[in-house]
Amino acid sequence: MSIWGKILGGAAGFAVGGPLGALIGAVGGHFVDRLKTDAEGGRDSQKSVTFTIAVIVLGAKMAKADGHVTPDEVSAFKEVFRVPPDEMKNVSRIFNQARRDSAGYEPYARQVAGMFKNDRAVLEELLWCLAYIAKADGHIHPGELQFLRGVSEIFGFDQATVERVTAIAMGDAETEDPYKILGVARSATDAEIKAAHRKLVIEHHPDKLIAQGLPEEFVEVANKKLAAINAAFDKIKRERGLT
Repeated sequence: MSIWGKILGGAAGFAVGGPLGALIGAVGGHFVDRLKTDAEGGRDSQKSVTFTIAVIVLGAKMAKADGHVTPDEVSAFKEVFRVPPDEMKNVSRIFNQARRDSAGYEPYARQVAGMFKNDRAVLEELLWCLAYIAKADGHIHPGELQFLRGVSEIFGFDQATVERVTAIAMGDAETEDPYKILGVARSATDAEIKAAHRKLVIEHHPDKLIAQGLPEEFVEVANKKLAAINAAFDKIKRERGLT
């Protein structure tokens, strides 16, 4: 079953629980008659569902940070999710419910942080998805950046991680600082740069992320992030004459 079937047809709100589950329950109560048991089931399935709901809900909360949603951000949102056309209406219901919800983003961020506390790379992937949507109009609005920093703090990341993730989200190693993308100082040794690149590639390889709970529907954006990391490393190699 696709992630959309699990969320929108399987009473995922009740399965996930917490503030995310309550929000989904409020949206889906009128088209979910009973709790269905996902045939795949298990904690990994629940984590995939939670990740997807969290990106939708936190994306909606971020949209409130700068007061509006641009057409470019809508396009980026669709690109991140690859939502089937026949499910877009239901996904929009979740997004709009989260925007109307009076609660801040903090309870939702804390819930997903708790579920993925041992899968830090997946939390960083979620943060990157949000940054990718935020930069869709060519820049990250100050309100959006403040939002990303707040989410990052709840996830347990430091300021350097926010800078690295937002640099990757901007998506062009030729214009962005490649050292920032790899999370190293310009004074780093060649060995340190190679080690940093290797660590990021291992941690953020899509296959490993899927094993930790990233839905397969997000593989394409995970590949884009990995490509940006590799492009940054290639630029540094050219500058330093590394092989």
